[in-house]
Amino acid sequence: MIDRTKKLPARFYVNPAGRKPVREWILELPEADRHTVGKDIQKVEFGWPLGRPHCAPLGAGLWEVRSALDGARIARVIFCMDETFT
Repeated sequence: MIDRTKKLPARFYVNPAGRKPVREWILELPEADRHTVGKDIQKVEFGWPLGRPHCAPLGAGLWEVRSALDGARIARVIFCMDETFT
């Protein structure tokens, strides 16, 4: 049986102006890159705890989701967890 429960639901940062800059950045990516980054965020949401190469601690409570894109490029989405998940 496959567990389809999000163990670590993603919520995008909202700045004081009400914008979500990380979400906006993802939506501006080319379709293939957007798909890759989205799938890697989902891997963390559903597979937490998850280690390298998809997710790594950066220290001070920060983590990164690392996505391998075409052309030897990488995209990194930085995240933290609120007290619900720590």
